[in-house]
Amino acid sequence: MSVKLSDLLAYMNQRLTPELFKDYCPNGLQVEGKENVTSIITGVTASQALLDEAVSAGADVVLVHHGYFWRGEDSCITRTKKRRIKTLLDHDISLIAYHLPLDAHPEIGNNVQLARLLNLDITGGLEPDNPRSIGLTGRLKQPLSAQDFSEQVAHALDRKPLLIQGGEHLIETVGLCTGGAQSYINKAIDLGLDAYLSGEVSEPTFHDARENEIHYLAAGHHATERYGIRALGEELAQQFNLKHQFVDIDNPV
Repeated sequence: MSVKLSDLLAYMNQRLTPELFKDYCPNGLQVEGKENVTSIITGVTASQALLDEAVSAGADVVLVHHGYFWRGEDSCITRTKKRRIKTLLDHDISLIAYHLPLDAHPEIGNNVQLARLLNLDITGGLEPDNPRSIGLTGRLKQPLSAQDFSEQVAHALDRKPLLIQGGEHLIETVGLCTGGAQSYINKAIDLGLDAYLSGEVSEPTFHDARENEIHYLAAGHHATERYGIRALGEELAQQFNLKHQFVDIDNPV
């Protein structure tokens, strides 16, 4: 069974409402391929390795969280960008990407999917006054030491996080925001949370955690953002009776 590319896009745009977000890249269709879609490959980033997997699988669409044409990047189609776009055009494959709309979605978003994976009871947004808060707050079902929570995260993500302990207190309340949201630790501090989890870490994060007595876990940009795009692909497969495969291109960052 196949679906028109335009109908697939209409469904996703209605589901994810990209027009409500001020983002760093275009959301939706970035490179147009064939009109009819029967097979989708999903992945975190539209790397050459993911495109090669899509070509081998005969996919019609590559659907990702990290696509192309980021604000501030060189707009010339050279080197890596040329090779990637040429692969898509040569094989008539569409590239579709959703960034912040996928992070924030309350059902299939990266943050809500990660919170569920970590067995957190979601209590609200990391930005309580923002109805489209990207990050979330949650509560553990029982308090854990920082080390025990770190081990729980490692088991869930199959990746050992970097743990910066902000004291000896147990963790009950947690803030989280997937990807490169380490600066949002300040939002977690303002809310008085016990711990904050994101994907990456910067030099100031260490001092922010220690001096404000909040535990911080950097669990990997890629590792924390595998779940929203896979959930979206599974939903599309069920909704339109499409073939779907999530391809996890290993990335330790």
